[in-house]
Amino acid sequence: MNEIKDKSMDVFLNELASTQATPGGGSAAAVMGAQAAALISMVCHLTIGKPKYVKVEEDMKQLLAKSEALREQLTAMIKTDVEVFDQLMACYGLAKDTDEQKAKRSVRIQLVLKEATMVPLECARASAKTIELSQIAVEKGYVGVVSDAGVAVMSAYSALKSAALNVYINTASIKDRTFADAKLLELEKILEGAEKKTENIYQLVKNKL
Repeated sequence: MNEIKDKSMDVFLNELASTQATPGGGSAAAVMGAQAAALISMVCHLTIGKPKYVKVEEDMKQLLAKSEALREQLTAMIKTDVEVFDQLMACYGLAKDTDEQKAKRSVRIQLVLKEATMVPLECARASAKTIELSQIAVEKGYVGVVSDAGVAVMSAYSALKSAALNVYINTASIKDRTFADAKLLELEKILEGAEKKTENIYQLVKNKL
């Protein structure tokens, strides 16, 4: 079976729209983040080599390396999210006829819920980093593609907020509140200031158009 990242956009969207639980919102969030990173890479590629931007060429090369690393990371999360969610669905399908079965089922569900929390949390973290990179692309990149850098920041912000929703829904079912609260605190730190930063970058793009 082909990985989601290797399928056509049409196939992926059809699967997203289907009655199957996966791929779902978590994978969509990762796609948004990967798309944002890819757009930043595009801005870098179209800036590097231009005589008028020679002073920022090294900065753009460094930015390109970072955006490509994030794109790879976020793309991998598309598959990881599906795998973890499928595991969770399998756990909910475990037998629960006896007290022993119920106990084993509950333990397994709780373990996988923790795994399912970590994936979108990492997606949120990577998306927040992508927002940061988009600002550099807007400030130093070729002005002819500054709107693409703007799309990047909006896509990254959507990925961040979407990933956050998946963290919230998973932590709500986790009985280990010490773990859940710790992950929610991590998430809030990631989210802190992201909305304002995104709007500032968006306005910066508009001012350059």
